[in-house]
Amino acid sequence: MRERDKYLKIVEWSEEDQCYVGTCPGLMIGGVHGKIEAKVYAELCKIVDEWIKIYKKDGVPLPKATANKDFSGKFVLRTGKSFHKALAIAALRQGESLNNFCLKILKTKIA
Repeated sequence: MRERDKYLKIVEWSEEDQCYVGTCPGLMIGGVHGKIEAKVYAELCKIVDEWIKIYKKDGVPLPKATANKDFSGKFVLRTGKSFHKALAIAALRQGESLNNFCLKILKTKIA
């Protein structure tokens, strides 16, 4: 496995920029862009390799790996007391648990 394979690389279409944008969150700031998705990915891989070399040259530990990460399916979200209350009331009005209510809202925003 190459060192770069430990890091999640994302190439996605940007309506705003009208091109593909490639990023590697957690390892580097910024990214690459272009009209051809495969070329953007190839360039992104080269830049990730360069960033890894810079980290090593500077004696800075590499960030934790971001690819193939296993998730538990739960996380804690701090909302503040009044917003927590508002969410709980809204869930009750819908006849749902707070967890299911929040999950439904999050899925409509992300998926």
